[in-house]
Amino acid sequence: MSALSPNIAVYTGSFDPVTLGHLHIIERSALLYDRLVIGIGVNTEKSPLFSVDERIGLIRLVTRRWEHVEVMSFDGLAVDFVRRLGAKVMVRGVRPLTDIAGEFTMMMANRQLDPEIETVFLMADEEYAHVSSSLIKQIAALGHGRALERFVPSEIIEPLLERVRAQSED
Repeated sequence: MSALSPNIAVYTGSFDPVTLGHLHIIERSALLYDRLVIGIGVNTEKSPLFSVDERIGLIRLVTRRWEHVEVMSFDGLAVDFVRRLGAKVMVRGVRPLTDIAGEFTMMMANRQLDPEIETVFLMADEEYAHVSSSLIKQIAALGHGRALERFVPSEIIEPLLERVRAQSED
């Protein structure tokens, strides 16, 4: 019998910034599992818009209604992070067509690394299928705060606009 719990799931990503699509996957996952951990991956090769601590704070802000949802960061392999937490399930949100090949490749690699951990794919709803961090950053760079309401939680809009403004001034 495995020591890993099927009642604990981990949703990993960069969440830079967290979007309504991410939040929708979090909400659906929170209904399925007793404990859901949002794992923010640290990638030193990328230049994120928000620091890891800022992303943790922003995600905690928008997930505060779910008592069994936690947010933490990790470095290294996501599958190792999932195992350290005692989880048996890794949640992945996928957008139609754009994510399938990459997510399938990642799932197969993770199965080779740790066959006990299962990957559960949740398909993004149609209204979130086109949302990406790149799109959000472009809209924010143009200063369209009202347009961002369709893509990110309202609590994220002002910090996002402030960060983009500050970067454009540098």
